[in-house]
Amino acid sequence: MIYLQTKLAEKLTDALKAVLPIIVIVSSLSFTIAPIPPSILLLFLFGAVLLVIGMMFFTLGAELSMTPMGEKVGTKMAKTMHLGIVLLLCFVLGFVITVSEPDLQVLAEQVPSIPNQILILAVACGVGFFLMVAMLRMLFSKRLSGFLILFYLFVFALTFFVPKDFLAVAFDSGGVTTGPMTVPFIMALGIGFAAVRSDKHAEDDSFGLVALCSIGPILAVLLLGLVYHPDEAGYIPPHIPNIQNSVELWHCFAEGFPKYIKEIAVSLFPIAAFFTLFQIFSLKLKKKTLLKIVIGISYTYIGLVLFLTGVNIGFMPAGNHLGQMIAGLPYRFILIPIGMFIGFFIVKAEPAVYVLMEQVEEITSGAISGKSMGISLSFGVAVSVGIAMLRVLTGISIFWFIVPGYILAIVLSFFVPKIFTAIAFDSGGVASGPMTATFLLPFAMGACQAVGGNIVQDAFGIVAMVAMTPLIAIQILGAAYQWKSRRHTETAADTTESYLDIWAEDDIIEL
Repeated sequence: MIYLQTKLAEKLTDALKAVLPIIVIVSSLSFTIAPIPPSILLLFLFGAVLLVIGMMFFTLGAELSMTPMGEKVGTKMAKTMHLGIVLLLCFVLGFVITVSEPDLQVLAEQVPSIPNQILILAVACGVGFFLMVAMLRMLFSKRLSGFLILFYLFVFALTFFVPKDFLAVAFDSGGVTTGPMTVPFIMALGIGFAAVRSDKHAEDDSFGLVALCSIGPILAVLLLGLVYHPDEAGYIPPHIPNIQNSVELWHCFAEGFPKYIKEIAVSLFPIAAFFTLFQIFSLKLKKKTLLKIVIGISYTYIGLVLFLTGVNIGFMPAGNHLGQMIAGLPYRFILIPIGMFIGFFIVKAEPAVYVLMEQVEEITSGAISGKSMGISLSFGVAVSVGIAMLRVLTGISIFWFIVPGYILAIVLSFFVPKIFTAIAFDSGGVASGPMTATFLLPFAMGACQAVGGNIVQDAFGIVAMVAMTPLIAIQILGAAYQWKSRRHTETAADTTESYLDIWAEDDIIEL
């Protein structure tokens, strides 16, 4: 009990550090250049409280349950099961997790020309297939960059045959289907698979599952675009409530709780059921360990319900209104630096980012610090939001940023340590989480609406941009780490050589 209280206090401090900058930024803008109606500001502030509490419970729950569950299941599968069974289980797991992902339902609504169930099933099959590919790569120690080159070449070839209005939504799909529930489990599953290998590259290959799984939805949506020939992706504007008193404020959140209680239960069920079957037939964990995992699952569930209720009801209207107000100013290009400033801090409030940073520190024994990872992600997301705001103001196609960005990311993969490439491509799916979908995307939509742009072409795509720039930022961190390591080695060698020279000279003098 004392341990849980201590960890909760620690996670609460982390959550406050992550969310307070966003509260300060939005409040400062609302009292200066972008006035916000009291009702929207109250929704935002109440949502921020839920966000902090939700992050506290989620990060502790993921640490107690999602990470150990994934690692134990991955290790057991790799050690004791036939390859064919392992691949089948990976496909089934990827499929059922994706089908139950709430954000996928939202994506399906944005593409009205494709039947919802067909799109959902196609995306789920894509994730299941790529989870199998990721496991094969890991088990046979193949270089991640080769797979990325192959599949992204296929992706970019398809973009020439898909309608322009459909392009941004397709690339956004890669980010929305890797949610905060599934990412920690999938990353831990990869660590468990890599743990059975004893070679020197096992640590490098323990990441990369999310990277490949994010390609599946993009390919699935693009292929459906070829079959159904959608003329235009849909757009459903967010509802902005008009609140008159505190009772109505509470009703807004009270109406949202049942929805997210159900959604998170549906999302968590496949992972919990998968683990339960493993526990009954294979793992046979001790009661104390099992109890810890059950408590962790409960914390994860409570945390995500509070988190998603807060961001969806409290942050979405604020983001949309801020975007409209700032883009409506005479000096509208201020939207770019403000967007970058928000992007720098908002990624720290993504719940799965903390899980990634902790896993990176643990796997590398602190050689890659969570702090340096966090700073690199912040700079990457800041650049991506700045580019997204530039697109909103100018209407430049996302194609001119996505293609060079991924080419640069893949080229960098040949010059940095393998583990940085895997972490970088995983971090793209982690960074483009619910905060991007519920604050940054409405922010871009509101700005696009104010400037009279095409919302589907110019505002959509911000999720894809947020998923892309960390690939470059983390690999630049890897290049700096490699350069620093080499310099340290050279300095140590020079020092050793100078000591040997001095020792030799002393021996000569004595002789």
